[in-house]
Amino acid sequence: MKKLTTVLTTGLLAFAVTAEAGSKCKGTAMTRRSTVHHVMTTAVEKPASKDIVDTAVGAGSFKTLVAAVKAAGLVETLKGEGPFTVFAPTDEAFAKLPKGIVESLLKPENKEKLQAILTYHVVPGKVMAADVVKITGAVSVQGQQIDVVVKDGKVKVDGANVVKTDIGCSNGVIHVIDSVILPADKDIIDTAVAAGSFKTLAAALTAADLVGTLKGEGPFTVFAPTDDAFAKLPAGTVESLLLPENKEKLIAVLTYHVVPGKVLASDVVKLKSAKTANGGEAMIKVSDKGVMVDAAKVIATDIEASNGVIHVIDSVILP
Repeated sequence: MKKLTTVLTTGLLAFAVTAEAGSKCKGTAMTRRSTVHHVMTTAVEKPASKDIVDTAVGAGSFKTLVAAVKAAGLVETLKGEGPFTVFAPTDEAFAKLPKGIVESLLKPENKEKLQAILTYHVVPGKVMAADVVKITGAVSVQGQQIDVVVKDGKVKVDGANVVKTDIGCSNGVIHVIDSVILPADKDIIDTAVAAGSFKTLAAALTAADLVGTLKGEGPFTVFAPTDDAFAKLPAGTVESLLLPENKEKLIAVLTYHVVPGKVLASDVVKLKSAKTANGGEAMIKVSDKGVMVDAAKVIATDIEASNGVIHVIDSVILP
């Protein structure tokens, strides 16, 4: 799971409605892009006659990546027409992983997990360095979003530093990173529990028998009220909703916080409303003060889960 603290400081920027200090983009866009462009154009240009796999093999510093691509059965895919953008971890990047992890991932029984990790490093289309620095995230072939952070002339994808860019290939481009990035492997329920700030929500989902549903395949988008959000309700409201005789009412309230499908922050801001699993419409309003879902303010976004995404809100919304 991407750490909640990271999302709290960077997630809201995907909404592109705030300009707080410490954001992904500091200073003017012109200054930022100029600085980053200088740093990111230090890549060694290579002829684009070879595809991504052959380019990686020829470089000599991606032996582990190439072995993993072969074990995952992705060679033909990455030798295909594409185009693809690959954030390629070096051998040293793989060596940073805990001892035994690489060897375990290369086993046939872990093929699906290995495929998920490798496709998380691949973005559809050809995204050059000049374009990377203009975005705050990119949806990977695996399906989850990779966060892009530009700060002090340096670029990070998730927690990995981009150390070389724009290695041209006949079917795309390679950007080199110094760490292996990992997709979220916990479902929405486990992600919320691990965060520690959704205890009331977790208790409510248990009382409503919705845990199994939100641990299902999905995908789901959850506007998740924090414990402080539930505490804003009139005294006794939560306790009343948790009573067995009020189960149907509790289900109605909780499913009003769930939108079928995966709706990332960049898509949310394009909507005026969202149809919830409850059947009702939650109104969405974007202003210079932030993003509101009904009367609740969105305070963190794009917390990835294996079966969807969580956006954090500061109040409970009611159907």
